[in-house]
Amino acid sequence: MHTIFNKQFLLTACLALLTTAVSYGQRAAGKTLDLLITGAMVFDGSGKDSAQLDVGILGDRIAFVGNAQQNQIKAKKTIKAKGLYLAPGFIDPHTHTDKYLNSKDAAERATLPFLAQGVTTVFAGSDGFGGSDIAKQLSAWDRNGIGLNAALFVGHGGVRKEVLGSKNVQPTPAQLEEMRQRVDRAMKEGAIGLSGGLFYAPASYAKTQEVTELAKVAANYQGVYDTHMRSEGTGVLDAIQETLDIGTGSGIPVHISHIKVSGETNWGRSQEVIRMVENAQRKGQKVTANHYPYVASSTSLKATLMPRWAEDGGSKEMLQRLEDPKTLERIKKSLASKLDSTGRAERITLATPKNPELNGKSILKISQEWGVKPEDAVIRILKENPATSVISFSMSEEDVVRFMQQPWVMTGSDGGGAHPRTYGTFARKMGLYALEKKVMPLSQALHSATGLTATTFHIKDRGFIKEGCFADIVLFDPARFRDNATFDQSTQLASGVHYVLVNGAVSISEGKYTGALAGKALRHAPANAPSPGKEK
Repeated sequence: MHTIFNKQFLLTACLALLTTAVSYGQRAAGKTLDLLITGAMVFDGSGKDSAQLDVGILGDRIAFVGNAQQNQIKAKKTIKAKGLYLAPGFIDPHTHTDKYLNSKDAAERATLPFLAQGVTTVFAGSDGFGGSDIAKQLSAWDRNGIGLNAALFVGHGGVRKEVLGSKNVQPTPAQLEEMRQRVDRAMKEGAIGLSGGLFYAPASYAKTQEVTELAKVAANYQGVYDTHMRSEGTGVLDAIQETLDIGTGSGIPVHISHIKVSGETNWGRSQEVIRMVENAQRKGQKVTANHYPYVASSTSLKATLMPRWAEDGGSKEMLQRLEDPKTLERIKKSLASKLDSTGRAERITLATPKNPELNGKSILKISQEWGVKPEDAVIRILKENPATSVISFSMSEEDVVRFMQQPWVMTGSDGGGAHPRTYGTFARKMGLYALEKKVMPLSQALHSATGLTATTFHIKDRGFIKEGCFADIVLFDPARFRDNATFDQSTQLASGVHYVLVNGAVSISEGKYTGALAGKALRHAPANAPSPGKEK
């Protein structure tokens, strides 16, 4: 089944590339290329094993792949890459890079934590947080310059908040239609799909049908529904089923972000999750996922522990509830129950720049230092900073590995916050798990970060080393390609990447950032899009 899935998945991309490759190969003949990379072991992104090939760049495209000497290929500059591995630039389908890409500081817009790992394309607007004004955001990136290519989801949670606010309410027919129109506009403006975050308020107040109706709109434009599911713990199987139901109800391909099973009592249930997904695939449903290679997750403290009813109306109203004695006691009971579950007070640690003295300390340790119960410590922390982030050591290594080995699971960092995954996801996946632990072939690991992602999300002419594709390329030393970020020191850049090209421009040269801002804002432009306000 896995082999069939991969072949079907790649067929469209390979056929689409063939015509372009011929034309670009003809254009390269007799011309002096801008850059020639010789002697590298080339992984083309399809999942095939490597071959020693030369790769030539003309402008922002790959113009030649083959034997440069035999074909008398000339170039203005040559990189001798013997001993290095060459692959398509990695595509990260789930990030929170908005703070980098939207920064006024050009050094931050370079998005170096990702670039230094070989990532050349990121998706933002994840977890349902993206707003509906896609054109404004993409235009700002084009105008200001960014270090990576970047695409945007329109967020279900963002659209819901625009129309309904942060309250626990259900939309009227007129409000649902307004939400549909906002998604329709966003897709026309270039969104790659609809992202969901049913784990988070206020999106968590939505019923399945609401999401399905919005997914129908995105489906009209060949979009994908990407989701942080309603549950990744005890309710994970119900959440998987809800995701599948949204897909079948709307006709949209579904993509499960940071697929996992959280909580010690759920360890091992990855096998059940995989069976559910593959049963759906056998029935013809398009289902994929992404993961990061760590046993700890990260999100906000309130999303991790606070009951959703306490968040109704947003942080301001949540803080007001904490001042009401009766409501506070009810909240404390909920917190105590969650913190007692499988030692969560010890497994959840803080990661917040505003309170550096608390970073890396567990809720249990903080409560002991303060001489209060863990639930009282949580209340105090939230009162001081409602946006406090935490890291939860909630997964098993066996489940993490089992998910990454699936041919329909791609690599996605969920990076952007104070977690080593921001700086290390791709280097850790390739260096530690593929090359050192050998839990999967390197060719598969690279495919899961390149061609698989490009094909799933219809990212045209990227994700493959083919003539005619954009020259997004990473060159790394397999003996040194490793992550260096840890939970104690989470901002250490990865090592072993020698060169990174973004749209033909050298952004990393001999391991150092060149200052280039060569990224592009990517706009999804499907063929045969419907007329405004109409479905296919």
